[in-house]
Amino acid sequence: MKERILKLFPFVAQLKGYRPGDLRWDFLAGATLAFYAIPTSMAYASLAGLPPETGIYCYLFAGLLYFIFGTSRQLAIGPTSAISIVVASSVGVLAGGDPAKAVLFASLTALLMAGFFLLAWIIRLSSLISFISDTILVGFKAGAAMVIASTQLPKLFGIKGEGSSFFERIWDLLSRLGETKPVVLIFGLAAFALLLAGNYFFRGKPVSLLIVIGSILLVTFTGIGEMGIDVVGEIPRGIPVPGIKFIFNATDFNDIFFLAMACFFLSYVESISAARAIARDHDYEVDPRQELLALGAANLAASLGHGYAVAGGLSQSRVNDKAGAKTLVSLLFTSLILGMSLLFLTSLFKNLPHVILAVIVLDAVIGLIDLKELKHLFSVSRSEFWVATITILAVMVLGVLQGIVIAVILSIITILKKTATPHIAVLGIVPGTNSLSDITRHPDNILIDKVLILRPEVSILYFNTNHIREDIRKRMEVYGRQPKLVILDLSSANFVDVAGARFILQFEEELKKKGIMLRIVDALGSVRDILRAEGLEKAIGHISRRISLHDVLEDFQSGRLITDGNQPELPLASG
Repeated sequence: MKERILKLFPFVAQLKGYRPGDLRWDFLAGATLAFYAIPTSMAYASLAGLPPETGIYCYLFAGLLYFIFGTSRQLAIGPTSAISIVVASSVGVLAGGDPAKAVLFASLTALLMAGFFLLAWIIRLSSLISFISDTILVGFKAGAAMVIASTQLPKLFGIKGEGSSFFERIWDLLSRLGETKPVVLIFGLAAFALLLAGNYFFRGKPVSLLIVIGSILLVTFTGIGEMGIDVVGEIPRGIPVPGIKFIFNATDFNDIFFLAMACFFLSYVESISAARAIARDHDYEVDPRQELLALGAANLAASLGHGYAVAGGLSQSRVNDKAGAKTLVSLLFTSLILGMSLLFLTSLFKNLPHVILAVIVLDAVIGLIDLKELKHLFSVSRSEFWVATITILAVMVLGVLQGIVIAVILSIITILKKTATPHIAVLGIVPGTNSLSDITRHPDNILIDKVLILRPEVSILYFNTNHIREDIRKRMEVYGRQPKLVILDLSSANFVDVAGARFILQFEEELKKKGIMLRIVDALGSVRDILRAEGLEKAIGHISRRISLHDVLEDFQSGRLITDGNQPELPLASG
């Protein structure tokens, strides 16, 4: 019972082993994260089409519950650029331009996400999310970065951008460049240059906060604010009272349902990727299933706190980590500092220029475009490179929400394609050794006379049996002479379904008509069970875990299987 409680509430174990020296580092990390989160979360909220303070509310409440349930020690929970653009693609339309209604729909989306996370935790769905490949994520993030950039570039030029897709927004911007406000553009470019330089020379420091403070001072104490630079305006003072209202019809719920599903998927993938990356650096493990519960709790807190969908973003988590966070206690300090800021410092953000928020978002999304990884994919796997490229284009052409669906479909297609068209290895003797390996990869391998050893390098399932059948026939033709014995090495087949078992039985009957014997070796326990259930043992004899490839070859050599002249000495091990 105690063990179950500790697993459900990981913070207990963290606090139990908490060292006094960690408190200093957690406080410094929490403060640094708070200073980073204030401008960044406001920028992301604006990107999502929500009031700037909504982003601060996300950090304020979400981190408190993630602290209780989370298994990462450095993951920072808050809004992210990718989730913000997904929210913007739907919530703005649903709200019809009403900011209060937009916040309500965004909060309801986070509430529904919390339900999805809880359900996924109950039914142990964490393993299924792992099917989304890193290649798909590389493409999705790059495409999302382009879409996000297209929403912020007009603000950099002082233009009110229009258009519902990437290309529409870019075309609209190009056609209206004559309306550029030079002061806004110069102000924004100068801030962007300072931000890039600051991030390069002072990595891990709250450079964006200094840029924000500097821009506020310039607008407040100079006349630059009267030259067409739009500002955020008054931010509500105080900490919002937790709660939520339910005012939507069936159509609205349908739209929110699918938006929440997309955000649920994106939040989990982003969070697990970031958590694992940081955990590797510190030599500990995160629990993927427990993270479902933790993220559900975090989104519930964000929802009730009048925020919107949250995730564990890599950029904010790196800030927390590099600032020295030892445990999730740093998130408690972040929430404390943000709460104090909302109580006493909101008036300071009144003169924050919108173009500065756009610059912060543009700086953040640059890191989403991983050109180095795309170049690597192009050099090592053209097929995966094109999968990433198609995902980028899908997100840019169809939108982020639809791009997520395309990414999921591509992931499934990629997995099914590899499984449906597996490689069938023909094993031969490695010259100068006693081992066997694939003759396709190593043409200098020597085939064993009158023996053909085949190794399907995948599970044998109903949708790949035709391919395996045809591939085996081709392998037998390439063999050049009819073997007396075919050995089916099933060491790489983790699963065989009923159709797969019946295919092997049919294959045995086909070989028998030609006077060829079939033997099965190295089948896993579950595979042996289904082969026996389908009657294969009646045809070929006992399928035993004790009989190895070496044993079958030895029996063949000695004539116990087939009495046929003198066979050459056969290898003693397979590989």
